[in-house]
Amino acid sequence: MCIYAPSIMYSPGLHCLLSLDCPSELLLRNMEGWLQFIRPLLPEKGLRVVGEAAHQFEAAGFTVAICLEESHICIHTWPEYGFLTLDIYLCNYLKSNEEKVRYIAEKNVVYFAAKIRQQQELFR
Repeated sequence: MCIYAPSIMYSPGLHCLLSLDCPSELLLRNMEGWLQFIRPLLPEKGLRVVGEAAHQFEAAGFTVAICLEESHICIHTWPEYGFLTLDIYLCNYLKSNEEKVRYIAEKNVVYFAAKIRQQQELFR
């Protein structure tokens, strides 16, 4: 019986989950504004978008999933509660992308002038 035991432990990536309180109902309803904010931020950090799905709820928030070559970013907003969730995951296939995950998370906190309700980092 042969058991494969790599000499180097591979860490597939960092997954950051954020729950944010946002005082601006307008920002939480403005899907196009968020897309204009996030789209240039990704190539700035060397990330490549391979797909995008977005939905604006009538008289409410929005949900967006951006598929990246390195994985994904998803956002869901609830303006009626002043709340949003953000999910950022980047894999470490060729290099560590942990700094990029944290950078994107922090930029979103600033963009929404948000208070972090909950933040989890999962190393996959």
